[in-house]
Amino acid sequence: AKLSCRLLLFHFASSIYSQAIALLITKILIHSPTCIIQEKNQYRLILHLTVPFHFRTQNEGHPKWFVLGVGQVIKGLDIAMMNMCPGEKRKVTIPPSLAYGQQGYAQGKIPPNATLVFEIELYAVNKGPRSVEAFNQIDKDGDKKLSELEISQYLKEEFARDGKKRHPSAHDEILADIFKKNDHDGDGFISAKEYNVYQHDEL
Repeated sequence: AKLSCRLLLFHFASSIYSQAIALLITKILIHSPTCIIQEKNQYRLILHLTVPFHFRTQNEGHPKWFVLGVGQVIKGLDIAMMNMCPGEKRKVTIPPSLAYGQQGYAQGKIPPNATLVFEIELYAVNKGPRSVEAFNQIDKDGDKKLSELEISQYLKEEFARDGKKRHPSAHDEILADIFKKNDHDGDGFISAKEYNVYQHDEL
């Protein structure tokens, strides 16, 4: 009986997910040259996001990062980015039911029942910030803290993997964004503790 119940719940959840995907309108603008689609829940995505006009801030145009599947972004973006590959760019139209619904957002900046359109360019995918393996992979000298040089090298390796040319400023912007959000004591390093206590971009 327990197994039957679990199977029923699994199929119900799969059905809801399939229905949600069907509501999205996705257009791939740039295909990734080499792409192996993988499950990315709780992985960190580094990307460029072009947002609706009324949603823009002073940070518009800067690279952003999110941990996927943990509720850091609206449901439509979580679903839209699930099967993206580094180097891919797509345009996604998200209906209200997968965005801010009838209530809207940010005191009217996003009106009720608004359909949102995003352009997403995915730069890199790596294990989420709570992964010890990811931290150790970046921490080349094993001193339990991440320097700008170590993170810079890691970003270069991630960019090299997708083989896509991008503006030289993208690397520096992402590096600055990582330290802004994680170097809480301002000492120029990201400690293991700071790495695990992260902020994120809200959407």
